[in-house]
Parts: sequence; C-alpha cells; structure tokens
Amino acid sequence: MADHDKTLPTGVVVSAYYRVHPDDRQTFIDAVIPDMEAAAKIKGCIFYAFAQDLTDPNTFHLVEGYSDEKAYDEHENSATFLKALAHVVKNVRILDRQGVRYDVARQHIDDPRGRVS
Repeated sequence: MADHDKTLPTGVVVSAYYRVHPDDRQTFIDAVIPDMEAAAKIKGCIFYAFAQDLTDPNTFHLVEGYSDEKAYDEHENSATFLKALAHVVKNVRILDRQGVRYDVARQHIDDPRGRVS
C-alpha cells in the first residue's frame, strides 16, 4: 500500500488532517483502512496515504492524488468511502478537521537531497 509513484501526472490532490478523541482513535483507524485499500485500486488513484502523526497519536494526516476529476469522483462516490464516512460521522468524535482539495495546474518534482554535500 505504501508503494506509489508521486511523479505520475496528478490532476487532483486532497490534503487533510483529523484530530480525534483518544477513545475513538481505533474506531477511526478501523473505518479508514478498508477505504484506503479500495481507493488504491481505483484506476487513476496515484496515491492515497492516511497516517498517524508522529507527535500526536490522535492526529491523522491524509494526502490523496488522482490523475483527474473522474478518478477523484469515483472515490468520493464509492460505496467503501461512503460507508467509512457514515461510520466516522456516527461513531467518532472529531475534535478538529481541516481539508483542502487542489486542482493541480503544474507539477514539479521535489528532491532536496542534492543540497546536502
């Protein structure tokens, strides 16, 4: 699941974070995993990463990349996503959430390792 090629042309990127109540953390994780696995199989899903914050176990970071609007819409309307969303909305106390969708006009490959001698 972690293997993906972010250099592929990506037209839509979603970046979000969620901070959940500590008692609901595992419920959140259990709801998200099936959606992650299903999203990765969508034609046009370039990457889908949902991970726990390294400094706060109750905060999660999401980044999704799709080749185009069609692939993004396929995920947003999929039964797996809607099931996960309904479960989270009904069973997880989300203390804070912010999300942004970007329509990518131009893509640059970023690799700062060359700055180190």
